[in-house]
This record gives sequence, C-alpha cells and structure tokens, in this order.
Amino acid sequence: MSPLDLLDVDASLSEEERQIRAVVRRLVDDRVRPHVAGWYERGEVPARELAREFGKLGLLGMHLTGYGCAGSSAVAYGLACLELEAGDSGVRSLVSVQGSLAMYAIWRYGSEEQKQRWLPAMAAGEAIGSFGLTEPDHGSDPASMATRARRDGDDWILDGAKMWITNAPIADVAVIWARTDDGVRGFAVPMDTPGVTAREIRQKMSLRASLTGEIVLDGVRLPADARLPEAVGLKAPLSCLTEARHGIVWGALGAARDCLETALDYATTRTQFGRPLAGFQLTQAKLADMAVEWNKGLLLALHLGRLADAGRLRPAQVSVGKLNNVREALDIARQCRTILGANGVSGEYPVMRHANNLESVLTYEGTSEIHQLVIGQQLTGLSAFA
Repeated sequence: MSPLDLLDVDASLSEEERQIRAVVRRLVDDRVRPHVAGWYERGEVPARELAREFGKLGLLGMHLTGYGCAGSSAVAYGLACLELEAGDSGVRSLVSVQGSLAMYAIWRYGSEEQKQRWLPAMAAGEAIGSFGLTEPDHGSDPASMATRARRDGDDWILDGAKMWITNAPIADVAVIWARTDDGVRGFAVPMDTPGVTAREIRQKMSLRASLTGEIVLDGVRLPADARLPEAVGLKAPLSCLTEARHGIVWGALGAARDCLETALDYATTRTQFGRPLAGFQLTQAKLADMAVEWNKGLLLALHLGRLADAGRLRPAQVSVGKLNNVREALDIARQCRTILGANGVSGEYPVMRHANNLESVLTYEGTSEIHQLVIGQQLTGLSAFA
C-alpha cells in the first residue's frame, strides 16, 4: 500500500480496477516518464505514436461501449486518468479530449454512419479527434459563440474560429460547435476539408507536452450528414464537458500524487543541519496537510465515479470535484516545490512541470469561477452567470 493512502482507499477498489490502474501505471513508467521532461522542454510530444499505444490498451473512449471501445467503468476510467496525469497533464489531455470530448460527442449525438466512420479508428488511435467549442473571444461564455453554420441547399457552410483546441494540429476530425438559425448545432468536420486550417499555438508556458491549436473555418462546405443529428442546443456540448471534467477530477490527483511522492522521497533523503528534511516539524506539517487533502480528493473522486457508474452523477456534482481537486492539486504542487527548494524549479524533478500544467487545468473545462457559480446556483436556485 502506498504511504499516501492514509485512509486505505485502495481497499475500496475492485480487483479489476486495480489491475487496470497497474497496467496504465506501467505504460506511463515505460513510455512517458523517461521522455516527458524532454518533451516539455522542447514543446513537443509524439501524440500519434502515443495514441496508437493507448488504443492498443483500450484507453481511448474506454468508458464508452461498442465501436471498438472498452466499455470500462467510470471509476476505471478515472483511475486511468489519474495514472496518465501522474506522468503529465498533457498526456492525460490527449486521452481525455479524444475519448470524453470528440468520441463522446459522436457516440452520444452522432448518426450510426458517423459512429461507424470515426469511432473504431479513434478507439484504436488511428484517427485523432479534437473538440472545437472555445473561441478567441468566447471562452467561459459559449452561448456567445461567433462561429456560424448556414444552410446552402442540402449543404452547410461554416465560418468562424476556435481557439485553444487540444489535438487540433494533428486531428483528423474536429467536432465543431456553431450557431445556426435553429440554435447551436454540432458538426463532425474532417480536417482535410477545404477551408479548414489549423495553426499550432507555440510559446506556451504550460501543457508543453500537448499539441494545442487554433482552427479557422473559412467558407467550409459540409454535406448535410456532417451534422450530429442528436445534438440540439448548448446542452449538447456542455454534456460533453461534464464527461471530460469527470476525468479531470481524477487526473489532477495524479499530478498531485507525483509531486507528493517526489517531495516525500526528497525530504527523507536530503540532509540539512545534520538531519533529513523530513525530520523537521515544519516539513512534516506540510506533508501531513498535503496528504490529508490528497486523500480527501481521492475519496471525492471515488464517490463521484461510483455515482457515475450508477447513472446518478449530476453536472453540479462534477463541478464540486473539478473545483476542489484541481485547486488542491495546484496547492500541493506549489507546496511541494518549497520542500525541494531551488531544486523544485529544475526540470530534473517533475514538480514545477506539474504546477505549470495545473495552471491550465485550473482554467480549462470550466474555470474555478465558473464552477463556483454552478455550485452557487445549486445552493441558491439563482443564476449569477449574467
């Protein structure tokens, strides 16, 4: 048992869940950890190669059923996200955007033809998906999106731009959300369609081991069957975000655990004033407080996962998990950095990389402020969004 598992949460997992966790942990240890510091420093990641390896293990869309998907439980998916993000938030983002956003949107709202065309290849990692909701001028307010889709005979014409889109530079298909005369609709857009361009966003100080881009749609003509027929209104993309946020609730704990394990090892082996750092009261207080918050976060994630598997998970509950676990994970990363002192900012250790990544995780899939307002509305019955 890990020394961080103060509450013996591990005993609440099934044998299958522990086995899935172990398989993903080995993959991360073998394929991600030896290279991720270099990927981060260079601002690159072999995303297509990783996607194929993840596909072989059934990690892509693993909580979906049919079409080559593994049909795993929500808890198993969460544990996989935790292990992936213990390697790097960018690696978990690759899996999360592929499975919980792009694949889920097609799986939940697409036609049978769209599902057959895209999902098996995406589950295998042979096709990469992205999810185009955020725009250059509209992040937390998707209802104000400027991207438009208009009918032209039997076709649709799309114009607009999407920003901060994970996987966009290498995507084969993008799920694009656009405003129509009948409200918000979703479209499965092949990225080789004329008028579609993707530009990689460089000079990021966070999520550097992740490919992020801008998608520009200039008079993109799509056939009628490109529209996701069951996606009606803004509730459709928001439901996809709920799927992705559940993975983040778990994933952020992976980054926090990696920081905690690094700090604990460092504190017990680093000697100052003739004794290990871990022998000082202030250091033990830091470690104790962080371990308590990590265990609380794990209990919260497990509870939400069990609710999801029972079909009873509500969006506001996911907001509780995302708000708490990402916020606490970032605090843990920052505190661990202080234990490592100057070494905490070195790429030789993962702590500063995780802290920088978590700054992005704090923002995407709903900022902390947005989740506070979701919870506030749940408590008061009053919307404070406008």
